[in-house]
Amino acid sequence: MQKTLILIPSRLSASRLPNKPLLKINGKSIISLVVDRAKRSKLGEVIVATEDTKILNEVKKNGGNAIITSNKHKTGTDRIYECLSKLKKRNIDYIINLQGDEPNIDINDLKRLYILTKKNNSDMATLASEIHNKKIYKDKNIVKVITNLKLNKNNFPYAKDFRRLITSGKNIYHHLGVYIYKVKILKKFINLRQSENELSNKLEQMRAIDNDIKINVALANKPSIGIDTIEDYVALKKIMEYKS
Repeated sequence: MQKTLILIPSRLSASRLPNKPLLKINGKSIISLVVDRAKRSKLGEVIVATEDTKILNEVKKNGGNAIITSNKHKTGTDRIYECLSKLKKRNIDYIINLQGDEPNIDINDLKRLYILTKKNNSDMATLASEIHNKKIYKDKNIVKVITNLKLNKNNFPYAKDFRRLITSGKNIYHHLGVYIYKVKILKKFINLRQSENELSNKLEQMRAIDNDIKINVALANKPSIGIDTIEDYVALKKIMEYKS
C-alpha cells in the first residue's frame, strides 16, 4: 500500500503579513485550522515544518505535530524536504505539500487530487479552480495557472505556465496552494537551481516547469482563499465565522 505524508511549511516572517499563522479565526490559529483540515482528509500523517518555536508550540498545543527546520530556506519546498529528511521515514511514496495559509481548503478536493495522482502515476500535481471574478486576473496576490487543455472534473491536464498577472488567454484558472509529489521528484526538485522565472515571479513551481517536470492539474470544486494580506484575512475571517 502506498504511503503518504502531508507536510505543511509555515513561518512567521512573511513579508506581506507577518505572524499570519498565529492569527485567529473562530478562536483558532490559521495554522491549526490547516492542520485540522489535513488530518480530516485522512490521507496520511500531518506534520508542520517551521523555523519558529511559536508555531511549533501553537501546533502542539492544539494536538498537532511539528518539527523545527532551518531559517535559511529560500522556499517552502526546501523546508518540507528538510522535514522529510529529519523524519527518516521509510516507504513513503508521496508527499503532499499543503500551504499553511489556506485554512478553508476543501477536504474532498484534497482527496480527489490524491486519487487522480495515483491513478495517473503522476510525478507532481496540484489543484486549480474556475475564475468567476475578472478582478482575479489582475490581482498579483492570486496565482493563475494555464493548462494545456480545458479543465473538467474528468481530466487531469498539464500546467503550461503560472502567472501572477494575466490579461488574456484561455484555460486560465485560480491556482490553489497544494502540491503532491512522488518522493523521488521532490528530491530532484530541491536539487535543481532556482530558475530565472522562479526568482522574477516569486513562484517556485516555475522551477519545475523550467526543468521539464510535468505538473498535472485537477479541477477543484471550489476556490480556496489563501491569506497573503490583511484584507485576505479579514475577508476569510468573515466567511468562516459566518458559516460557523
